[in-house]
Amino acid sequence: EARDAVSITVYNQNFGLVREIRTLDLRRGFVNLEYGDVASGIQPETVHIRPLGGDPLQVLEQNYQYDLLNPQKLLEKYVGRTVNVYRTNPLTGEDEAVEAEVLSVNGGPILRIDGEITFNYPGRFGFPELPDNLIAEPTLLWRLNAPGGRQQVEVSYLTNSVNWKSDYVMVLNEDDDEASLTGWVTLTNQSGTAYENARLQLVAGDVQRVNQGMRPEARRDRMMADAVMAMESSGFTEDAFFEYHLYTLGRPADLMNNEQKQVTLLESDGFGVQKTLIFPGASYYYRGQYGQVATNQKVGVFLDFENSEENGLGMPLPKGTVRVYKRDDTGAQQFIGEDLIDHTPRDEELRIKMGEAFDVVGDRRQMDYTVISSCVSESTWRVDLRNHKDEDVEVQLVEPVGGDWEMISTTHRFEQTDAWTFVITPTVEARGETRVEYRVRARWC
Repeated sequence: EARDAVSITVYNQNFGLVREIRTLDLRRGFVNLEYGDVASGIQPETVHIRPLGGDPLQVLEQNYQYDLLNPQKLLEKYVGRTVNVYRTNPLTGEDEAVEAEVLSVNGGPILRIDGEITFNYPGRFGFPELPDNLIAEPTLLWRLNAPGGRQQVEVSYLTNSVNWKSDYVMVLNEDDDEASLTGWVTLTNQSGTAYENARLQLVAGDVQRVNQGMRPEARRDRMMADAVMAMESSGFTEDAFFEYHLYTLGRPADLMNNEQKQVTLLESDGFGVQKTLIFPGASYYYRGQYGQVATNQKVGVFLDFENSEENGLGMPLPKGTVRVYKRDDTGAQQFIGEDLIDHTPRDEELRIKMGEAFDVVGDRRQMDYTVISSCVSESTWRVDLRNHKDEDVEVQLVEPVGGDWEMISTTHRFEQTDAWTFVITPTVEARGETRVEYRVRARWC
């Protein structure tokens, strides 16, 4: 309740930057100030305090108190001291107190009662006072040199155990050539405190952090804390920031402790996709003598699309899981596959794997193998593709030959996609079969 404003920038690496503004009313001179309601996952060395106007406020010393109050800690603080143990009298129904000295709490309380040492003594404990060095919640204790009077201050710090991830729901149309996409952000807060009515920002990217001590780059974090974003819409707005992308929710949000919250990140409808069937090879095929290497091998199914404005998208996509659905003949939506995508900028192409085709299979057989020298050979390959569907399909034969290779002959046109790989894309008619044969010379040393 003492916060004037709070904002949190969440990174998808399980940490966040908290920035809050509070009004302090301090006497002039040296002051001890308890600053409570901070995250239990706080990194104290990242705390930064800045007065907003007025005379400078000097922080001379900071202590982070995190010895939290719980039954075990309370008993530990009373080792060697006397407490009351209350038991209910079965005849009167009233609690009766027995004085007990706490000798140890390792593995359970060990007590001295009426000169005897005992353990597993039933009853509830009563303590005369709360020890000074136990606190109910994590607290920062500052030694300040204050100018006196009321003053607003901005406090920022990094905390662990707050994270976000993105998930996508894609729905294909009947012809598998268009789709709609909805992006969800799932935020998880286990930092030990709540952020109510907070300005929420997300950073997507791979931010460098030092493993030993996890010390941040203070200047970069200050820049992120002070970044001003457009907030006209009720959803997320996106902008490039340094070498990352910053997403800002256009309305205040509550992020409670031990809560998982989902917010819509993006929505797009009617963008173009292409279904691709791939029958992959392997480089080792061309370096030895084989017979039939694959029988009734299933063909992989992939969806390709471009993340561009012209294609109805164009927003940088944070890494996450894309789950794909399609409606059946009755109109019911069915799940057809999922895949992970990495951080993807706009105007880049994406390929997600759906699974293996049921009705399109292939055989691969080596028909001839000739050794030319110690590391040069020629081999002839035959690939039979069978399509049991009611429509024609195209299948990409992806052949990663490797090394220095040369196509000697082929029944179909091929395309060299890189120094190691060529692709042949035959059409297989409905309920038909297509045979591809080629001979290739490979040199690998």
